[in-house]
Amino acid sequence: MGVSGTLEFLSDLVGSGGHKHKRKQLQTVELKVRMDCDGCELKVKNALSSMSGVKKVEINRKQQRVTVSGYVDSNKVLKRAKSTGKRAEIWPYVPYSLVAQPFATQAYDKKAPPGYVRKVENTAAIGTVTRYEDPYTSIFSDDNPNACSIM
Repeated sequence: MGVSGTLEFLSDLVGSGGHKHKRKQLQTVELKVRMDCDGCELKVKNALSSMSGVKKVEINRKQQRVTVSGYVDSNKVLKRAKSTGKRAEIWPYVPYSLVAQPFATQAYDKKAPPGYVRKVENTAAIGTVTRYEDPYTSIFSDDNPNACSIM
């Protein structure tokens, strides 16, 4: 720890009254926000950029996707996006390659952007695997001589 590191530590220690507060982690929050025009996009971008801790706001209007990076809480970002009057939710889609059964009823979504499907919590419970039994194997049985129904 050099001189500058020692000075930063001491200034943080003195500035916070001797208590070290926990700092938020840098995270990326992705939202789906309904935007139709440049005005909507600008309104959402200005509202989210004005939040404390926000480093970057990226908007993809074609996908209705807003990506916010910074030292922020995802619930506060969602609340601020909703305060603009737009319909907003946490990004509900995952890349197509991450889902075991992307064409299952709950995962497949026609409104999803290309290459994405809806995020489903329990993929094992989505589809039921049924075992196909060949009907011809039961017709000819060596165990039962009367089972042959063709003759």
